[in-house]
Amino acid sequence: MTPPDPTRTDLPTRTDRPTRTDRAAGAVVGSAVGDALGAPFEFGPAGVYSARFPDGVGAMCGGGGWDPGEATDDTQMAVLVGESLLEHGGLEPADVFDRFRRWAAADPKDIGLQTEDVLTSGDAWDVAAPLHYRRTGRAAGNGSLMRAATSAVYFAGAGQEATMAAARRLAALTHGDGAAWEGTAVLHELVRVALDGGDPVSAVPATLAQVTEDHRPRWATVLAPDWHPGLATEFNGAVWPCLGSALWALRTTDSYETAVAAAIDLGGDTDTVAAVTGTLAGALHGLSAIPPRWTDPLHVPLPGFGNRVLDAADLLTLAEALVRGPARTHL
Repeated sequence: MTPPDPTRTDLPTRTDRPTRTDRAAGAVVGSAVGDALGAPFEFGPAGVYSARFPDGVGAMCGGGGWDPGEATDDTQMAVLVGESLLEHGGLEPADVFDRFRRWAAADPKDIGLQTEDVLTSGDAWDVAAPLHYRRTGRAAGNGSLMRAATSAVYFAGAGQEATMAAARRLAALTHGDGAAWEGTAVLHELVRVALDGGDPVSAVPATLAQVTEDHRPRWATVLAPDWHPGLATEFNGAVWPCLGSALWALRTTDSYETAVAAAIDLGGDTDTVAAVTGTLAGALHGLSAIPPRWTDPLHVPLPGFGNRVLDAADLLTLAEALVRGPARTHL
């Protein structure tokens, strides 16, 4: 397989018309698949995926401490968000934070440094992230993007304003920098557009208009149609190049498989960039576009919550419940 050209910016023609439920399941399962597929290549160089699978038929290979098909903290946190939303009929930030804290205390295989600092600080849910940001001045990692698939599906039916507002509140639980809030809000809105049958790439200009003024110029740069990962000014563990790379992968490919492969082949934070790409590509192309060779071995351990391990069928059930959306009085 020829490595993807990170300067490619053309938009392929799309004709698939999956159902809304298929798209929702695609977003949730697609994010998990991207996460598990990318995990063994994390912090590797560009081109490592195509070097491993030169015939273009990638597999859940495992490695780097991960079993084949094992999802990481990206999907684990997304599941915790989704289950909290369903159990409470809407967003209860304190409950989400408590679930995160319980998970973090159970010594998961992987957890972002910033997220770990916030969740283990002992500070209350509503001040932990702001205090961390005040102490460090650094809180623009991609950790709020990686877990957004479930909440993006859940709030999509509530409309643009509600879904972007919920995204900001969820991001703020662990990330004190407004750049992470706005990036997560953008991802939520692009998923909402895809679930409604629209093209998320075409929706970028209208979505940027809803980004707060202070953050809009930088987001407009990395989400522009001529931006590519070769122009990134930060490691793709930062929120801007992570979402920018995911949108680039979506824009320059014509299937779920090729989008996720392009994301992983960028190297760096491969599990999260592929998880975000998988969220968008799954919402666009639908669950039926994700090959069984990737969903069959998929599994999501949940440290801190007994011996629970979710598989693709469990994620499908979760997505089907989430797509019904929130109680209108409890967004």
